[in-house]
Amino acid sequence: MRKEFLPFARPSVSEEAIADVADSIRSGWLTMGPKTILFEKNFAGYVGASYALAVNSATAGLHCALTALGIGAGDEVITTPMTFAATANAILFTGAKPVFADIDRETLDIVPENIERAVTKKTKAVMPVHFAGTPCDMDEIEAIADAHGLAVVEDAAHALGAEYKGRRIGADRGARRLSVFSFHPTKNITTGEGGMVCTQDEDLAEKIMMLRQNGMSRGAWNRYAAKGSANYDIFFPGLKYTMTDIQAAIGNSQLPELENFNRRRARIVAFYMRELADVPGIILPKPAPWAHKHSWHIFTPFVDIDLLGFSRDEFIARMKERNIGTALHYQALHLFSCYGGITGMGRGSLPEAEYVSDRIVSLPLFPAMIDEDAHDVVRAVKEVCRL
Repeated sequence: MRKEFLPFARPSVSEEAIADVADSIRSGWLTMGPKTILFEKNFAGYVGASYALAVNSATAGLHCALTALGIGAGDEVITTPMTFAATANAILFTGAKPVFADIDRETLDIVPENIERAVTKKTKAVMPVHFAGTPCDMDEIEAIADAHGLAVVEDAAHALGAEYKGRRIGADRGARRLSVFSFHPTKNITTGEGGMVCTQDEDLAEKIMMLRQNGMSRGAWNRYAAKGSANYDIFFPGLKYTMTDIQAAIGNSQLPELENFNRRRARIVAFYMRELADVPGIILPKPAPWAHKHSWHIFTPFVDIDLLGFSRDEFIARMKERNIGTALHYQALHLFSCYGGITGMGRGSLPEAEYVSDRIVSLPLFPAMIDEDAHDVVRAVKEVCRL
C-alpha cells in the first residue's frame, strides 16, 4: 500500500507562474489589468473565439452569459442533471427555472432527443455540459435550438482542449452562442479560481464586459492607467465578476502548457483503460460515436455495485484506506433537496442519470502523476474489487 495519500487532483503551477504572480503584487496592479487582457487574447486565439472574457469563476461566466441573453423570471433553460450545482444555480440566479433532460449513460452527455421533448413556450436556452471532456453532439443540439429560436450556452468547464468534429470547444459558432470555461484548481489549467466566456456575438460580448464590472462602461484598467479616463457611464446593474491580474499571471503560464498537460492526462487514461479492462466490478468509459477529441478533465468509470455487492461510496472508502483519493462527479442534481423541490423531480424521473449517479467514481488524474502513482491506483482498484 502507498505510504503517502494520492489526491484525486493536484494543480501543476510552475516557478515562472509564481514569479509572475510576485511581479503583479510588486507592481501594485492587483486587479484586472494588462495580464488579464493578455490572457484573454491568448485564450481567444487558442480556442478560436472572437471574444474571450475573463471572469472570477465559471459560475460567474454562466450567470453573465444567461443575463446578457436577457433570460429571467418565467423563462426555462434546459440542461443536464449530471453536472455540478453551479450549472443550475446560474440559471436560478437569473430568476429562470432549470429543466433537466436525461443523459446517455455511455457518453454521460445530455441526449438531444430529450432536449427536444423538454422544449416549451417558456424555453429560452439550452445549456449542454461537455461531461468529463466528451463534447456533446453539438450539431444535433444546435439544430434543435435553431428550430425553436433558442440560445445555446455551453458549460465547457470540463472541456478545455476538447474538439467536436475538428473544431475546438469554445470556437465561434454564431449569434447567441457562448461557451464558458473553468480554471478551478482541478481543471485542465488553473488560475486558482477563474473562468472565461467565449463568443462570436459582439453584442453579447459587450454586455458581458459591462456585467462583470458593475455595469460600467470602463473598467479600472481603462480609468486608472496612465492613458485612461476617469469618466464612465453605467448602462445597467452589473456584478463584480472580474478576474485579477494575480490570477491571470498563473493562467498566462498555464495556457502554453495545456497541450502537454492534456497529453499526459490521455496517457494516464490509456494506462487505466488497458490495466482495468478485465477487472470485475469496474465498467470503463466508452467513447462517443461522433468525431471528437476528449480533454480528459476527469476519468470516470462506474463501480458495478450489482456485481460487487457494495456501494460506490463503500468503494471510495476502501480506496481511501489504501491511500488513494477519489471523487464523485456527480450526484444527479434532481436528487438534491433544492433542485428536486424546484423541478418536482425525484428518484425515478431520470433513470439514466440515476444509474450513473449511483455508480460513477473519479479516479486520480492530473499531469504531475508519475507512472508509479497510476500503478498504485490500479493495484488498489484490483484489491478492492477482489475482496
